[in-house]
Amino acid sequence: MRQAFEIGGASILPGTRRTVDIPVSVLSDHTPVTLSAHVVHGRRGGPTMFVTAGIHGDEVIGAEIVRRLLAIKALGSLKGTLIAVPIVNAFGFLNQSRYLPDRRDLNRCFPGSPKGSLAARLAHLLMREVVDRCDVGIDLHSAAVHRTNLPQIRISAEDHDAARLARVFGAPVVLQSSQRDGSLRAAASDRGVKVLLYEAGEGLRFDELAVRAGVAGILRVLNDLGMIGARGVPRARGQSMLLKTSHWVRAPSGGLLRVFRDTGDVVSTGEVLAAVSDPFGEREREVVATVDGIVVGRAVMPIVNEGDALFHIARTPSNKIAEDTVEILRSDLEDAPIFDEDEII
Repeated sequence: MRQAFEIGGASILPGTRRTVDIPVSVLSDHTPVTLSAHVVHGRRGGPTMFVTAGIHGDEVIGAEIVRRLLAIKALGSLKGTLIAVPIVNAFGFLNQSRYLPDRRDLNRCFPGSPKGSLAARLAHLLMREVVDRCDVGIDLHSAAVHRTNLPQIRISAEDHDAARLARVFGAPVVLQSSQRDGSLRAAASDRGVKVLLYEAGEGLRFDELAVRAGVAGILRVLNDLGMIGARGVPRARGQSMLLKTSHWVRAPSGGLLRVFRDTGDVVSTGEVLAAVSDPFGEREREVVATVDGIVVGRAVMPIVNEGDALFHIARTPSNKIAEDTVEILRSDLEDAPIFDEDEII
């Protein structure tokens, strides 16, 4: 018989699940704030995995991914333990802000400190109560406000274990990106915990395809780790593209932005991606692709200033392969019946 799982002063028995509210702080009006984690503690042994969302309070898509994940019936026979935290930064979530009240970016404050700033204390709490208890984790993000991202996994170039799990996840794109000092991914890696960083959709918005890709990917990882069976887990017919370099195409001038290409589109050098015009239509500048690649992120705000980041393009080894890969993976997600509300609730 497995031992109970201890977290935040609560004890979760094998074969049960429970939401645990771990005290964080108190607002200035005396309203308590907690770090709320839902724990599914299986009857049988296995890995311990966390899924976190809302480290940036305006990146709300992860909360919807976690909500749908926790409704999956397969978790009833889970092996091991799953810890799901749909909203890490409750302060930012309530204020629809990326930051905490002290204007700090929580994802630059890990591993934190029990005696530091509010951000440092929250980071320390998440590390102590969640990350340090796990073998692997998935951290859910979206683009910032006024931008959107194609579903993608970010990994470090040298992390081969994470690369394997990223392929299992099955997002259209796996993008190599260096770990940033103070990020959850970097702090967890220092402690031997592998973390996949999922980026998809837009700040303060839900994107159905991005949500489905997130839920499907998490289920595939759970299955790969032996935590759930294969029944009901969506199988990707295509393979994720591993892309090593990317860059932003920026606005050549300020004005009104008209976009001609979207995330997931494969573009060629010299192709016109958008146009920036002054409000009178007297002057117009084209925004042109400078490399062959796939659009993995773009601006959605039609009002831009000179130098604003407009299109995030990742280089592809073959534009034809990129087009086929995105089309196959997108059709898989659109047709997956498991994501119908009647099926998962």
